[in-house]
Amino acid sequence: MKTPPADTSPSVQRVVLTGGIATGKSYTLQRFAGLGAPTCDADEVARAVQAPNGPAWSGLRDRFGPTVFDTSGHLDRRALGTVVFGDPQALADLNALVHPHVRRSIETWLDSLAPDSGPAVVAIPLFFEGDRTQAFDRVVVTACDLQTQVARVVERGFTEEEARQRIAAQLPTDEKVRRANHVVWTDRTFADTDRQIDDVWTALRQG
Repeated sequence: MKTPPADTSPSVQRVVLTGGIATGKSYTLQRFAGLGAPTCDADEVARAVQAPNGPAWSGLRDRFGPTVFDTSGHLDRRALGTVVFGDPQALADLNALVHPHVRRSIETWLDSLAPDSGPAVVAIPLFFEGDRTQAFDRVVVTACDLQTQVARVVERGFTEEEARQRIAAQLPTDEKVRRANHVVWTDRTFADTDRQIDDVWTALRQG
């Protein structure tokens, strides 16, 4: 997390950045950080709560067993993904074990920001798929065409079947785009993506 000087005021503008797997969320979040936004990545928070001695670790071990952990006791995210993306109940159980801890950590971070910090951007991949109990002022969605998305997931070492399975487990991109306040399309040039992010940042700062 990139955090400016702390303040107990809750009045900072809250922006959620979301989008499907491999649609450019990490790049977009880094760009926002470079523009001066306080940023937080829910995936990084989740890794912390799932780590050995983290608050979700024992529950995950009890629910999914030792086969989704490596020899050092760390969660094997790919092995766990193989289990949950083919089983809706397992995915729901995973979310129930992890998401409350992640939400609390993010809420604590947001509450620590000074009101003049500028818009604070939190990347939450499954924002629309979750229970959305946290309030955000604006929603920014990253998007790309399906062919590009599949190719990007395959580049991460998955088969095309695994890629499509992971994409299908999430809300369709066109529905996320429909619900967004702002959209960043990442299947064009980097210069075009940067221009879109800069335009969104300007709009966010203007309120």
